[in-house]
Amino acid sequence: MMKDARLSFMLLFLFFLAGCNEQAFTKINPHQSFVASVNILEPSILFYDGTEEIAKWEFDKAYTGASLIKKDRILLYGHQLDEADLYELSSGRKIQTIKTGIGTTNAYYDEEQEKIYLTNSKTNSIYSYDDQGKMLKELKLRNYPMSMTSYDGKLYVVNYKDTILSVIDMDTFVVEAEWEIEKSSNGIIIIPEEGVAWVGGHGEGSKSNQAIDVYNLQSGELQSEINVSLMPVGFSRNDDTIFVVNHGSNELFAFNLQGDRLWNIEVGANPFVVTTYKNYQVVAGYDDHKLYFIEDQKIQKAIETNQGPFQLLVREVVK
Repeated sequence: MMKDARLSFMLLFLFFLAGCNEQAFTKINPHQSFVASVNILEPSILFYDGTEEIAKWEFDKAYTGASLIKKDRILLYGHQLDEADLYELSSGRKIQTIKTGIGTTNAYYDEEQEKIYLTNSKTNSIYSYDDQGKMLKELKLRNYPMSMTSYDGKLYVVNYKDTILSVIDMDTFVVEAEWEIEKSSNGIIIIPEEGVAWVGGHGEGSKSNQAIDVYNLQSGELQSEINVSLMPVGFSRNDDTIFVVNHGSNELFAFNLQGDRLWNIEVGANPFVVTTYKNYQVVAGYDDHKLYFIEDQKIQKAIETNQGPFQLLVREVVK
């Protein structure tokens, strides 16, 4: 009996030690606004207040992307990882691990539905989860689902290695429409005022894409094209201006909602992503490992980050 008691005590003690040894990162104040760089060559997230670094989280897992969940959590996933990890910003600790299987290509959180969506290139499926990480449903899509956005109860998913964009009813979680798109399409933004979706892409084979395709939200028909430079893949919006990053030509374009070009500048080396933060447009240079803060059509500051900045997360807190 005494041996059993000692064994139970030792097991509890070891369990306690394991919990204490769980890596904790720098806490992020819940009232702190930030732009965060998700880096994939050196797996890490660097947090910035304006252009000043406030925290650095470095990982030993090959994460390839992240999604901000309910302002105080970040979900990290990797295409070659079989699980995703949920971290709490205010404590700096991992609070949950979600089994996903390998092949996760993207994560998207919808605030209205309060659900997480993960796309997977191995199963060619999309999975829905509640905001606590419990899997709800699986839905088969086309080849290599990746880019996602939502609007008015619908989830729009670009199938990267296919010629189909899937439109999903978020309440029933069924595909209600399929649009014909260009293969290797990547990046999407909805412009509700114009009733359209803008879709970017790399182009296929030796033919590089040089246009944004504009699709009618109601019919799914290609409505027009917006000429840009090479490989428009990243979109962001601030009020009535749409920003588009072209990673093939290292350029940032600004358009009005009707698709008229306002201005463009050269920025970064192989940029994949642009976001808006405070008064800035922020562009991440994947090959030169820098973040560029742009205001009034000029680069105001360029700062070094870890290698391979591939994604930007923004939290703006109203004080």
